[in-house]
Amino acid sequence: MSYPDTQLFINGQWRYAAAGETLAVFNPATGKEIGRVAHARQADLDQALAAAQKGFELWRDKAPVERARLMRAAAALMRERAGAIAALLTQEQGKPLAEAKVEAMAAADIIEWFADEGMRVYGRIVPSRGNLAMRQMVMKDPVGPVAAFTPWNFPINQVVRKLAAALATGCSMIVKAPEETPAAPAELVRAFADAGLPPGVLGLVYGTPAEISTYLIAHPVIRKITFTGSTPVGKQLAAMAGQHMKRVTMELGGHAPVIIAEDADVALAVKTAGGAKFRNAGQVCISPTRFLVHESIAKEFSAALVKHASGLAVGDGSTEGTQMGPLANPRRVTAMAEFTKDAVERGATLATGGERMGDAGNFWRPTILTDVPLEARVFNDEPFGPMAAVRSFNTLDEAIAEANRLPYGLAAYAFTRSLKNADLLARRVDVGMLWVNMPAMPTAEMPFGGVKDSGYGSEGGPEAMEAYLNSRAVSIMNV
Repeated sequence: MSYPDTQLFINGQWRYAAAGETLAVFNPATGKEIGRVAHARQADLDQALAAAQKGFELWRDKAPVERARLMRAAAALMRERAGAIAALLTQEQGKPLAEAKVEAMAAADIIEWFADEGMRVYGRIVPSRGNLAMRQMVMKDPVGPVAAFTPWNFPINQVVRKLAAALATGCSMIVKAPEETPAAPAELVRAFADAGLPPGVLGLVYGTPAEISTYLIAHPVIRKITFTGSTPVGKQLAAMAGQHMKRVTMELGGHAPVIIAEDADVALAVKTAGGAKFRNAGQVCISPTRFLVHESIAKEFSAALVKHASGLAVGDGSTEGTQMGPLANPRRVTAMAEFTKDAVERGATLATGGERMGDAGNFWRPTILTDVPLEARVFNDEPFGPMAAVRSFNTLDEAIAEANRLPYGLAAYAFTRSLKNADLLARRVDVGMLWVNMPAMPTAEMPFGGVKDSGYGSEGGPEAMEAYLNSRAVSIMNV
């Protein structure tokens, strides 16, 4: 499938930037340019903001059932076009075609769930303290136009979680999508446009991240910010939003621990955590990274994980049978080399991988590091790539303390046959999401977000809706 140039979407129209600027888009499997994406500047942003204000004034007055009907139509289009969208996503991002199709199809599920949840946004009547002639109400209204900033690792998923919640509550939104992977989120926007979304309700821009975020966050039209990305950038944007009293949802970086208890099913742990580790070449915010294994089974587990990693078929995501594609850009390859070198120099054992594959594209061999000391970078900074770091522990309390040592608190995994252990882990591992004896299963109806430096707010469940709503108290005295 040929790769298209990607335009901006402003006030219901696909168009190039006013100044005509574009940026190159590269295929990470080949390193070659495959297309261009429009580069927005202030003039384009001003038009998008004006359209978002008008779109909000129209959309907020639509009945929830009308919003839901349109959103369901967009979901149907996503399912119908999933194969074609997946092909674009694989070209620009690198993940295997099967993973890309799952992402496109999952977007439809997310849209439908939020469409229905939007019809369950209720206020309430509060009895007065004595005067029955007084009617006290709590009303929930959409917060207003939203600015969304999304990353390249899941360019459909990270947009749709924000967009579906915003539209379901009656908000308009301007999405600043990633320049590295522009076509897939553009197709998501196209599904809504083709479903009949009114002009201005949804805008899509690309460009210099700092330039766009600075301008949109400060602008009075924007009333809420939602961001997915690194913790350092998230802190900067949250600080900017605070200066302008803008509501914020932050889904930031993680460094997910995996606690494998003495009584764990080792085969299940390897299959489940190993599969999660190398999904999307490890470029996943909830990817398991710090493997904490009880000393009695550490050798058995490490050997099995090495066998799993070394057996993965790595290649172009569009090739049948590929299980892991390239990293998204050359920067990630450099980072993997630096993490590996640091760990080995500090005493870790390189059990498998640890090197670039081939001369073309951004391929890195799946890497397992064992006996990793705590001071190694990989045990302190998120590698965001196909790298697993393994070390042993003696007691479960020791493993929990290590899991909680870092300032991150997005996701964690655990494997145990003991209900007592599972309960202890659920209570004491300080993360926003914990999966026990299973892979990550982030569904639309469950909260998705972290604690500590991994952010605040949710992008799933009814909790996600609240971030797009204002609760207002209204009291009326009958006279």
